[in-house]
Amino acid sequence: MTVLRTSMRNFFAHKGRMALSAVAVLLSVAFVCGTLVFTDTMNTTFDKLFAVTSSDVTVLPKAAKSDDTPQNGKPESVPASTLAQARQADGVKSAEGAVSSMNVTVVNSDNKNMGSTTGAPTIAGNWTHNDLRSMEITSGHAPRGPTEVMVDADTVDKHHLKMGDELRTIAVTGDFKARIVGIATFKVTNPGAAVVYFDTATAQRELLGSTGRFTQLNVTAAAGVSDARLKQNVSTALDGSYKIQTQKENADENRKGVGEFMNVIKYAMLGFAGIAFLVGIFLIINTFSMLVAQRTREIGLMRAIGSSRKQVNRSVLVEALLLGFIGSVLGVAAGVGLAVGLMKLMSSMGMDLSTRDLTVKTATPVIGMILGVVVTVLAAYLPARRAGKVSPMAALRDAGTPADGRAGLVRGLIGLVLTGAGAFALYLAATADKASDGSLVLGAGVVLTLIGFVIVGPLLAGGVVRVISAVLLRMFGPVGRLAERNALRNPRRTGATGAALMIGLALVACLSVVGSSMVASATDELDKSVGADFIVQGQQRIVPQAEKAMQDTPGLEHVTRYKDLAAKMTSPDGKVDDYEITAADPSYAQDLRRKTTAGELSAAYGTNAMSVGSDYAKKHHVKVGDTISVAFKGGSTAKLEVAAITDDDVAIDQGARYTSIETMKKYVPASKIPPNEIMFATAKEGRQKQAYAALKKAMEPYPQYQVRDQTDYKQELKDQVGQLLNMVYGLLGLAIVVAILGVVNTLALSVVERTREIGLMRAIGLSRRQLRRMIRLESVVIALFGALLGLGLGMSWGATAQKLLALEGLKVLDIPWPTIIGVFIGSAFVGLFAALIPAFRAGRMNVLNAIATE
Repeated sequence: MTVLRTSMRNFFAHKGRMALSAVAVLLSVAFVCGTLVFTDTMNTTFDKLFAVTSSDVTVLPKAAKSDDTPQNGKPESVPASTLAQARQADGVKSAEGAVSSMNVTVVNSDNKNMGSTTGAPTIAGNWTHNDLRSMEITSGHAPRGPTEVMVDADTVDKHHLKMGDELRTIAVTGDFKARIVGIATFKVTNPGAAVVYFDTATAQRELLGSTGRFTQLNVTAAAGVSDARLKQNVSTALDGSYKIQTQKENADENRKGVGEFMNVIKYAMLGFAGIAFLVGIFLIINTFSMLVAQRTREIGLMRAIGSSRKQVNRSVLVEALLLGFIGSVLGVAAGVGLAVGLMKLMSSMGMDLSTRDLTVKTATPVIGMILGVVVTVLAAYLPARRAGKVSPMAALRDAGTPADGRAGLVRGLIGLVLTGAGAFALYLAATADKASDGSLVLGAGVVLTLIGFVIVGPLLAGGVVRVISAVLLRMFGPVGRLAERNALRNPRRTGATGAALMIGLALVACLSVVGSSMVASATDELDKSVGADFIVQGQQRIVPQAEKAMQDTPGLEHVTRYKDLAAKMTSPDGKVDDYEITAADPSYAQDLRRKTTAGELSAAYGTNAMSVGSDYAKKHHVKVGDTISVAFKGGSTAKLEVAAITDDDVAIDQGARYTSIETMKKYVPASKIPPNEIMFATAKEGRQKQAYAALKKAMEPYPQYQVRDQTDYKQELKDQVGQLLNMVYGLLGLAIVVAILGVVNTLALSVVERTREIGLMRAIGLSRRQLRRMIRLESVVIALFGALLGLGLGMSWGATAQKLLALEGLKVLDIPWPTIIGVFIGSAFVGLFAALIPAFRAGRMNVLNAIATE
C-alpha cells in the first residue's frame, strides 16, 4: 500500500507533465478502437441487409457467385420451368422468380449517372414479394408496364428525383426508358447502392435479353418447416443442376465478399494505429526517463530510509499503469466518437451508414484497454529499472544522474550492427532477380534499419545536430550556441525525441518516392509504347451500343476493340494453367507498341494464332511455331500456333497473351463473347482535336465511360496515385501528431529540469525574448534532426522499392524533391509550433524563485 500511495501522490503531483503522454495513449487507443467499431458497424449493416433480403431458400444457377459467372454482361439465369418444379416441393408455402443485374447504368434526362460515387453497385431487377422484407413502397406504386420504374428513396433524395421523372437504363442488351411511378424506402440501412425496379417481363427482356428466365428463385417455407428441410425438399424436386442455399448460407456467402474487403480496411488502419503506438512509446520513455532524472534526490532519499530497488521500480511502473489506464479509458470513448465521425464522413460521401447500427463489441474496449496499458507499462520499464538502480548516496547529489558511458557504447555498437545488417538487406533486395523474393528481404531491411537508426540515434545526434546548428543556429549568436548545447546536453533524449518524428517522416518519404516513381514510370511507358490517340474505359465493360457510337464517330482512322476472356492453357510441356486471353483487333499492334523477343506481333492476330509473354515462354520452353491448347470459358478448345513472344519487361499488359477477335469468335458462341474491357482510337492525320471533340460528344449518352487522350490519361494516373498518397499521409498524420506531442513534452520537462539554470541565466542578463528564442531554436534543431534521419531513411527505402518495381516494368526512379524539401522545411515549423507553450512558460518564470529551486 505504501508503494501505491507513493505512486498515486507522484502521479498527481506531476499530472501536468503526464498529460501529453496520456494524450498520446489516448490517440493511439482511439485509432484502434475507432477502427474496430467502424468496421464492426459496417459488418453489422451488411449483415442486417443480407439477412433480411435472403429468402428461406434461394435457388441459383450453378454458375452464380462462382468462377463460372459469364463475362458477357448478362447474369446467369434459370428457366422459368424451374419455378413450377420448386413450387411442387414438399413444405413450400410460396415461390417466385426474381431478376437482378448489377451490370447496368441508370441516368436521368440530363445523362447524369444515378449510381453511387463510392463504388456501391447500381442494382436493377423486378419487384417481388421478397423485397417487402427489406423495403416498403412509400410513394406511388410498383411498376406495372415497360414504361414504369420504381426507385429507392435514398437515390431519389441524393439526385433530387421526383415522380414522373424519366430514367434511362443502359444494359448490354440495349437502352430503355421508363418514368418513375413509385418510391420504395429501405427498412434497414442501405450502404449506398442505387436500386431500380421494373415489372417482371420488362426486367427479363431488358436485363437478360429474353423472357421466361430468372436469375434466382425465392422459396418461402410453410409453417413448421425448417430452412434445412425445405432446402432438401427443393433439391429433391429439382434435377440437381442448381445451387440451392438456405437463408443463412445465402447471407453468409454475400457477407464473405464484403468481409474480405472490410478486413483489408481494418488491418490497414490498425497498421497505422500500430505506427502511432510505436511513436507513442518514445514519448512515454522520454517522459518517465526525465521524471526519474528529476526525482533522483527524492528516489535516493526513499532508498536511504529503507525502500528496496523493487519498491522503487514498482512505484514507477504503477505510475505508468495509472497513465495507461486513464489514457486508455479516454481513448476507448474517443474511439467510439471517431467511429461515429467516420460514419458521418462516409455518409456525406454517399455511403449511408446509420448510427442505429453502431456496434461496440465487448472485445473492442478490452483490446483498447489492454493495448494502452501494456504498451505504456512496457515503455516505462527501462526508466523504472533505471530508477531502481539509484543509490541512497544520490540523496546527497543534485538531481540528475550521469549517463552510463559503457551502456551508451554497447547501445551504439548494437545500433551500428543492426543498421549495417539492414543496409545489406536493402542491397540484396535492390539486386534481387524476382520482385516476390526481393519484397521479403526489403521488409527485413526496413525493419532492421529502422530499429538500428532508433538505437544509434543518440550516437548520431552529436554529429547531425552540430551540422544543422552550423548551418542554421550560428547566425543567432550566443542564443543559437546555447540552443545547440542544450540539444547536445542529453543525446539519448534528443535521439529518442527525434526518432519519434523520424518514423512518420521515413514512411512519408518512402511512399512519396514510390508513388512519384510509379507515375514517372507509367508516364514514360505511355510515351514509349501507347500509339493510340484516345482511350475509352469505365468501371463496367463497354456495352455494344456505346461501342457502335464510338465506331461511328467521324474523324477516326481506326477503332480497336479489346476483350479479356478466361481460358485454360495447356503448354507444349503439358502444364495446364488458368489465364486471361486478350482478344483484340489487329490494329492493337499499332495502339500498343510491344517489343517481341521472337516473331512479329502482327502475326499473332492471324487465323488460329496467338502470342505469349517471354516469362511464360521461358517457364514452359515455348518457342515460335509451337501449338498451345486454349480452352475458352463458355466455348470450345482451340489449337493456336504461337506466332510471337512479347517482351515482359514492361508495365503495360505485362504477360498478356494476344489473339484476334476473329479467332476468338470461331471458338466462343456469340452469346458468350464479353463486351469490350477497353477501346482505343486513333484520329486521322491532322484531325486529333476535332476527333477528340467528336468522340466526347458521341460518348455523352454513356457517362459511365471516360474518353481520355494521352494527356488526360497521365493526369488521371497522377491524380489517382496522389489521392492514395494523401489518404496514407492523413493516416500517418496521427503518428506525426504524437511525435509533435513528444517534442512538446520533452521541451516542457527540459524546462522544468533546467529551472534553476534558467533563473541564473535570466539573472545575468538573458532577456525573456532571448530565452524563448533559445527554446524555440532547440526545438527546431531536434525536429530537423528527426526529419533529416527520417527523410534519408525513407528515400533509401523508396529507392530500393523502386528497384523491385523495375522488375515489374516500372523502371524510372523519381525523387519528388519538392515534397522532400517541403517536408523538411515543414519540420522546422513543427519545431517552432512545438516550442510555443514550453517557451512561453519559461519566459514567465520568476527569476528569484527559479534560482531558489532545488
